[in-house]
Order: sequence, then C-alpha cells, then structure tokens
Amino acid sequence: MSKVKPFAFVLMPFDKSFDDIYQLGIKAVCSELSIVAERVDEQFYNETMLERIYRQIENADFIIADMSGKNPNVFYEVGYAHAKKKMCALITKESGDIPFDLRHHAHIIYGGNIVDLKDGLRPRLQWMKEELERRKKETIDLSISTSYPSLEILDFRHTGEFDLQITLKNLAESRSPEIDAVSILTSSGWKVLQNGKECAHEGISVGTKKSFITPSDRRLTANGLSKIDVVMRKQFWSRWSGEEKKDSYRSKGSVTVEVATEERTLSFLFDLDLEFSDIPF
Repeated sequence: MSKVKPFAFVLMPFDKSFDDIYQLGIKAVCSELSIVAERVDEQFYNETMLERIYRQIENADFIIADMSGKNPNVFYEVGYAHAKKKMCALITKESGDIPFDLRHHAHIIYGGNIVDLKDGLRPRLQWMKEELERRKKETIDLSISTSYPSLEILDFRHTGEFDLQITLKNLAESRSPEIDAVSILTSSGWKVLQNGKECAHEGISVGTKKSFITPSDRRLTANGLSKIDVVMRKQFWSRWSGEEKKDSYRSKGSVTVEVATEERTLSFLFDLDLEFSDIPF
C-alpha cells in the first residue's frame, strides 16, 4: 500500500506576480519532499471560497503562507491556522511584511529570489514533515505561547523578561504515562523562574543549560490539557559587563522543552524571535 503524502495548503495573494514563486519555488520544493501542495484556486468545490479555505486549513497537515505585501486575507487566514494549532511556514519577500506579533514565529525572507526561497523553505518543510511523523507516534503534544517581552532599564543594568506558557496535551483516549520531569534547554544567559523562584539548573554543554520546572500535573486525563507558567529573564547589559548599552535588544534563537515520562523523553523545539524594549506599545 502506498503511503499517503502530507498535504500543505498554500496561502498567498491571488496575483499573477506570485505564479512563479508558487510553481517554481513552493510546489517544486514540496514535490522534492513528496508533499502535496495546493492553493484554493486549483481545487474544485461546491461551498464558498471562504468556507473552502477554512476547511482546507483544518484538513491540512501544515500551512505555507506568503505574507508579502501585507495581504489582509492571508493575515486573517494565518491567524485562523494558528488558532487551529497548525504548523506554519511563513515566507515573505521583505521582513517588514511580517506583523510584529508574528515575528517570533520562524519566517523565511527570500527577497523575490526563487533560489533563496527554495533553499530556505526546504529545511523548514523537512522539519515539519519529520515533526508530523513524530506527532503521529507520540501520545503527548506540547505547544508554547509568550507574552509581550519587556525591558527594565536601570542605571547599572538592563534586564529583559517575558512570560512563557507551556501547554501539554494528551492525544490519547486514555490517561497519559506519568510525567517524571519537564525541563527547558536555553543558552546559559537565561534564567527560568517558576512561582517567583529561579528553577534548579545544570550546565549540559558550553553556553547551554537545562532548567528543571515542576509540572502542574503528573498524569493527564484522556484528551486532557495541563499548563505550566514560567518567566524567562536575561540580563542584556550591566555597568560591569563590557557589552554595548542599547535602548532595545533582540533575542533570536531556539528553546527546547523536554518532557520525561515513564516511557521515554519527548523533545520539542521552538523558534523564538523577540525584541525587548521599555516602550510597551
């Protein structure tokens, strides 16, 4: 029996200027990786276009969205995809087309160049394909959300902070395996605080540390959720650090959350791109 290929639903402006980007860039890479990629204008359907788009977002294994030109329809559809917890690959010709509240999501800037688009999109889709297979095998899924990052500016130090909420979901129809530990892997400059206290931590390699947090629930009910709230804090500058003093700081990288159960350790990787400033809006 042939294996069913993953389905990627493509969101982009309906404009002929995007045809080469779609056909020679997006569809070409998807074909290389045995992924079926389609836009709504390639499909036959009886419902309205909007109904079809929403249904395809729900049915898709993941979403590819071209944010170029700040198209309001694409923005709205991406928001719907995120609400449905879909894995999304965001692409754009210009970085300024990514809205501020989506910049912490991984995105690919291709500058209108199809070769650059393919080179950037290929590893992202490969990761999404592997993640899809992993999720099919596991009973526990994990997602994160972040608050607006803030910056405390004092005469002798600048400290950035944001709230991180970890949501564990049991995908099975029975209780989950017992959760032995939850940990966060970050660069060594970050502190992880839970209930106002810094979490115990250990160095695992040069410049990397693992912080241990207390799970809210040791076992999840069938299809149940559990949330863990922590605070992420980093000192970007101090009078004694010798680093450059700035009005704002950008932190871009990845964070790994590990969930150790009685059966195995699950690892979840998330990309973060945050700008810390003392100006709230």
